[in-house]
Amino acid sequence: MKGLYLLTSILTMIGCSHSNTVSNQQESQKVKVEQTTNIKSNSKQEPAPDRNSRKSYTLNDVTDQVMNVEGQKKVNQTVSTIPRKSSTLLNVVLIKQNPELRYGCEVTSLAMVLHYAGAKTDKMDLYRRIQKDPDPLIKSARGDILRWGNPADGFVGDMTGRRAGYAVFDQPMVTLINQKLPGRAVNLTNQPFDSVLAHVSSGYPVVVWTTGDYRLPDRWEGWYHGNQFIKTPLDLHAVVLVGYDTNHVYLNDPLSGRKQVRVNKVQFIRSWKALQSRAVSYK
Repeated sequence: MKGLYLLTSILTMIGCSHSNTVSNQQESQKVKVEQTTNIKSNSKQEPAPDRNSRKSYTLNDVTDQVMNVEGQKKVNQTVSTIPRKSSTLLNVVLIKQNPELRYGCEVTSLAMVLHYAGAKTDKMDLYRRIQKDPDPLIKSARGDILRWGNPADGFVGDMTGRRAGYAVFDQPMVTLINQKLPGRAVNLTNQPFDSVLAHVSSGYPVVVWTTGDYRLPDRWEGWYHGNQFIKTPLDLHAVVLVGYDTNHVYLNDPLSGRKQVRVNKVQFIRSWKALQSRAVSYK
């Protein structure tokens, strides 16, 4: 989770070193609203067709329909759930980001994954090698962020905490994995979470983006990077997905220093999707 301690007029910290808790009551209320919305949308009925407008079918029409059904069967056969174990737990070494890398949860998480893969590296090596976005932080007189870098291009700010730091997203991490494991990086970003679990089931830990308390983000910030406006949650964090069972996922957290933290799976997936479903690993 990232920190931004210099935004004194708005907040004390953002990212890896601070988080807010969303109550279970708030979560349940959100679920009830979603369920009510689904019920309303499903209750809409299409008007009954006019019997006089029905067409007569020829033999060719029937043949086309049969062919369409057969084609749909083939499509359905190709869309299958990726096979995976019902549960698994990988013994991935725990590495803490502090005190050297106050905002280095991404590269510290990646250090755990690469260590498991047998690569010779550590968090400080990855800190030096990760692509950086050099755009400086520009604030208003009130302390609001006006301009800064783009985490999709490289790490934004100072990872050590000597100056303000924020985050890096999946693509620079993929590039770094390929430096250490040439041609073996796997970008699982925007894949279904079942695909991420299947990758863990196959024996590969995964770096995943979430929030500091593994819940939905509720604090957002925005700034310009050139002509692009970047809106992103303040309490962004990265951890290592090392296992799962029916109802939980298990995480190595570089900030809290806890190994195989058990988290409700549904709750975690919500936070992961809110962070744009980012995940990287190797094969």
